Amino acid sequence: MRTKRVVNADKVEIVRKVSRAPMAAERSQKALELPGDDFQEGQEVSLVIGEETEIGFTAIINNHSEGILYKNEVFQHLRQGQSIDGFIKKIREDKKIDLSLYKPGYKKFDALSNRVIERLKSEGGFIPVTDKSAPGVISELFGISKKTYKMIVGRLYKDRVISIEEGGIRLIGRLKAQGTGHKGK
Repeated sequence: MRTKRVVNADKVEIVRKVSRAPMAAERSQKALELPGDDFQEGQEVSLVIGEETEIGFTAIINNHSEGILYKNEVFQHLRQGQSIDGFIKKIREDKKIDLSLYKPGYKKFDALSNRVIERLKSEGGFIPVTDKSAPGVISELFGISKKTYKMIVGRLYKDRVISIEEGGIRLIGRLKAQGTGHKGK
């Protein structure tokens, strides 16, 4: 840290401490290393969001390497410099890293199913969101795509956790009465 002296209009001196450490988004790509053997697909990692590009958001992975979160897979607001947990989706042949904010494979559905169930519980067991609802409504409520929502609802229906009604979905059975989370299969 260094101090910076600033004089305002009344000639009063103000001393501020200014950090010399660069923001993650300001780091040079040359300073970042290729992944090598440090990462594995499916691995949970810490991300610092970088700049938004045409295809998505760059992110610094574990203060070590850079990857990309694709726009069509991000269903929440991200801001430059934001720290967030994520996952290694794929390490490509060119050593570039594709990232995801969700667990890969079926494991992501357990966490996302629990998000839907918790929302149902907080809304008294019913939410007026169906597979015909606008993608923006689903994204705003759950931070997921309409396609993912439909898959989760289908799974919860098959597992007899919810009923599907014309105007929305309803939590049924023991989960509503006991208030326990869905474990998935």
